[in-house]
Order: sequence, then structure tokens, then C-alpha cells
Amino acid sequence: MHCPRCGREESKVIDSRPSENHEAIRRRRECITCGMRFTTYERREETPLIVIKKDGARETFDRQKVMRGLLRATVKRNIPISTLDSLLDSLESELRDNGISEVTSQDIGNMVLKRLLVIDKVAYIRFASVYRDFKDVDEFSEELRSLS
Repeated sequence: MHCPRCGREESKVIDSRPSENHEAIRRRRECITCGMRFTTYERREETPLIVIKKDGARETFDRQKVMRGLLRATVKRNIPISTLDSLLDSLESELRDNGISEVTSQDIGNMVLKRLLVIDKVAYIRFASVYRDFKDVDEFSEELRSLS
């Protein structure tokens, strides 16, 4: 690690601890040459998740895109953003922990629905109505009956 002041590579680690979100290791360092103290973060290098769309197109996983869908489904439902963040964290962790680098948009939708069902049934139905693209009232009614 290069010192930001003098550019030398030699530094010593003074303190090391997990970052607030536990996604990185925070290291407090001191340059051996000039004595400047600085902080570095060490993160695991991750390969991007590729989403295979219904039409076969591929794109990188966009957490914010899923979050927008969740926010639409939970509008006026009094569900904290932190709950939705946790839902997305668990979804991403499940995919990465299983070593999956490519996933279909249908699989992501099913994973979201499984988690939403536990959080809020109205949000589940709202998300399902867009995700499953109900063709008529009968399909919608069938989904409602399956929740009872």
C-alpha cells in the first residue's frame, strides 16, 4: 500500500477491524518513512452476477433495479427500507454463497417473492402481479386464494 503523502510502500498496520457493514476490513496504517496515518479497506473481489432475461438477453445484476420494484410493491405499507435492504442482502448472499454467477430473472423474482411473503402479503401480491404478469382476474384471484 502506497503512502498518500510520500508514496512509499512500507507501512505498518496499527489497527484492524471489520467495517460497519462487515463487507470489508478496515485497516489503520502508519507510513514507516514519514509517519502519516491513513485508513485502507480490504474487500473480497467478487465476480459480477449475470441475469438472464426472459428474452435471453444478459445483463449484470442491478440491486437498485430490484429495490425500485420492492419500493413500488411496498408503497404505503410501512415497511422500513432497512428491511428491504436486508431482503436484498440475503438474496445476494444466497446467490454468491451457492457459487452462482448466472441466474435467470425468473429465479430472482421467485427468491424475492419467497422473502416478501414473510414480510408482507400485500407487498407480495403487488410484486407478484407485476412479476408474474397476470393475464386476467382469474389468475390474480388464484394467487390470492393460494395465500389463504
